[in-house]
Amino acid sequence: MIDTLKNIFHKIFGDIEVGTVVRTVCLFLAIINQILSATGHSPLPITNEQVETIVTTGLTVVFSLIAWWKNNSFTKSAIAADKQMKLFKGK
Repeated sequence: MIDTLKNIFHKIFGDIEVGTVVRTVCLFLAIINQILSATGHSPLPITNEQVETIVTTGLTVVFSLIAWWKNNSFTKSAIAADKQMKLFKGK
C-alpha cells in the first residue's frame, strides 16, 4: 500500500520531496484562508466548540496511529528480540 502511494506520488511530482509538497499545499491553504477572511467570507463556518472537537479528535487519531505504527514491545521475549535486532543493525 505504502509503495503504491509512493509510486503515485513520484509519478505526479517526480523527485520533489513529500515535505516540500505538503508545506506548499499548506501555504496555499493559509493564503486562501487569509483572502477569504479579509473579504468577509467565513472559510470555515463552524463554532468554537466544533473547532475544539475537530482539533482534539484529530490529535487523538494522529497519536493513536503513531502509537499503533511503532514497535511496542511489552513481553520479555519481544524486548529481547528488539535488543537482538539493534545489535544486528549495529545501533
